[in-house]
Amino acid sequence: MSVSFDGGMDTDFHGAKLALFIGDRLLTILRDDKPGIPWPAHWDMPGGGREGTESGAACVLREVQEELGLILSEATLSWGRIYWRKGLAFWFFAAHLPEGADGDIRFGDEGQEWALWEAHDYLRHARAIPQFQSRLADYLAGA
Repeated sequence: MSVSFDGGMDTDFHGAKLALFIGDRLLTILRDDKPGIPWPAHWDMPGGGREGTESGAACVLREVQEELGLILSEATLSWGRIYWRKGLAFWFFAAHLPEGADGDIRFGDEGQEWALWEAHDYLRHARAIPQFQSRLADYLAGA
């Protein structure tokens, strides 16, 4: 299923994140434990800041390639929504890959490690990033 995410609201956003499921498990990245970065040593999702004039989809797909070595197409994205935080817009997407696709991961140099989680465990974990917990809950609820 191909879904377009680049409607008029996509012209001014700060970054994008992806809830990436491999089989029925959610892929997460343990952030570096460095002073001065947001959410040190917390479990994050792939994604990051916008570069130039790229679309939300292009931003998140580039970040997934940089962080995990996975080359995904926009057609892989099954859901997307803009969220606002501290006056800035952020895209949040979801995508599903088949079981075993984690064998293609080539972990980059951002973060300590990656892991696959049951989604409900991420929603309850004390070191999961709270805004991504709520966005994931929206997606899972069919928002």
